[in-house]
Amino acid sequence: MNQIRIDPERILSDIDRNIFGWHAESEVYGGIYCPDSALSDKDGLRSDVRAALERLKHSNVRFPGGNFASSYHWIDGVGPREKRPSRYSLSWRHTVSNHFGTNEFIQFCRKINTEPYLLVNCGDGDMREAADWVEYCNGTGDTALVTLRREHGFEAPHKVKYWGVGNEVDGPGQVGRKTAQEYARAFTEFSKVMKRVDPDIKLVASGVCNWEDNRSHAQSDWVERAQLMLEQAGDRIDYISIHLLAHPYDNDPFETIAALAEDFNERLSAYEGLIRAVTLEKSIKHAIGIAVDEYFASRAPAVINRDIANRIPPVNITRDEWGVMHLPESGQGDVRSHGQGWMRSNLVDAAVTALYLNAFIRHAHSVRLANTSPMMGATGTNNMMVRFIGAVKSRSDNPLVLPTIFYPFELYSRTCGQLALDVFWYGETFADTIAFRDRTYTGIRILDVAATLDKARKQMVVYVVNQSGKQSMETTISLTSGQFTGNVRVSVVNGQEGKTENTEEKPDQVGIREADLKVGGKSFTYTFEPHSVTALVCAIS
Repeated sequence: MNQIRIDPERILSDIDRNIFGWHAESEVYGGIYCPDSALSDKDGLRSDVRAALERLKHSNVRFPGGNFASSYHWIDGVGPREKRPSRYSLSWRHTVSNHFGTNEFIQFCRKINTEPYLLVNCGDGDMREAADWVEYCNGTGDTALVTLRREHGFEAPHKVKYWGVGNEVDGPGQVGRKTAQEYARAFTEFSKVMKRVDPDIKLVASGVCNWEDNRSHAQSDWVERAQLMLEQAGDRIDYISIHLLAHPYDNDPFETIAALAEDFNERLSAYEGLIRAVTLEKSIKHAIGIAVDEYFASRAPAVINRDIANRIPPVNITRDEWGVMHLPESGQGDVRSHGQGWMRSNLVDAAVTALYLNAFIRHAHSVRLANTSPMMGATGTNNMMVRFIGAVKSRSDNPLVLPTIFYPFELYSRTCGQLALDVFWYGETFADTIAFRDRTYTGIRILDVAATLDKARKQMVVYVVNQSGKQSMETTISLTSGQFTGNVRVSVVNGQEGKTENTEEKPDQVGIREADLKVGGKSFTYTFEPHSVTALVCAIS
């Protein structure tokens, strides 16, 4: 029988609530900001989107997103909307109105009670533009930029705390791609002027998105990049970001997709080691966190050639963008296009989302910031567009359909305690190959487990992903000290099978089911359903 044993005194680390962040990019227009929709408020913001976001309790939101930031100029997005220039985005390759800019984004963040996280242009932008943006947002003196902000209706400074310097700068397709040496130098100079404007800001350095060498990518140099950044600018870096994206194929079995957890943990551990080694060698005194500021699973259709699908750039230890992205089986052509039919999410993607969150909890000492990318969306024509905040490109009055990946994020964000626990678990295992990385893993535990503790409430939460698509897993959960003292609240995210998804016609095929289980003493037995995500919220003494 599977065993989960927990000692509430074995604490790994505190958990930074910033792991529950979100990355806003192409979902802004037609998703967050949709002035033509009957579902929007007077500011053009979708009311149903806002209500759903408030359920997720995001700690921070990253803007202007990922690749878009590498050709975004913030000055285009401030001032009266009718005077803002439309620009052709070199990243998105279409025209952007700039009607949703700095001040609209920050107002939006305040409405949903989250921290803004701004990403400066380190592609075709320069350090002066970055420093000017910090001054416009946070300045308090009588300078021209502060006066400009006040003229735009914002007397008080925005006090933006989190700032990223560039996005995926190692990516071959990135506007303004930089070698390891070039980016280490650029970050040093950007950080110098940005912190001279406001010494209290926290800076995120762009670490790695390009993990493997292959025919479509330039040679990967992620070890050298981390070393150079830390050696040259370690005293200026607060977080270093990694993007770790999973790319399963639509015809992969459930277990192959579940094996991605092994890959997540391996790469997180490797990056932790890099940071420890260089900070020790260079006597860097402050802790440098990992920001996973892009993470998701990008599902390539089986009909797309695997070599083409492998060209998708991979998700910190800021994980400043992460999540699960699933392309339809009928998809053709450019798997990264932002056109109609871009992606969907199903129950497998919900499980991968939970696997990421379990990894963040187990690595809580290093992962201090994370931003999921695709998360929820209002569906477009034929239900083919499901994005974190919706991208309703063609039917702006469509009701919001919450995708499968919404629910594990909501469950973890709502129940997660302040402390990560060191969990011992064992049981049945399997082996599988992750095709897009060409790696085989053995001894993978079918149950992927993490746990947290809220000392004040005497509440422990055990998170379990059953990575089997067919087997129920009877499991004994026990305490090595203390006792269970009452009902266990059981919350389960599940559906009929791995490919189950929420659509306009059937919007509630995947959600959260809840029940109470009466327990007492030091242990109890619970059976985890196949392809499920479960949270056991336990009162303990």
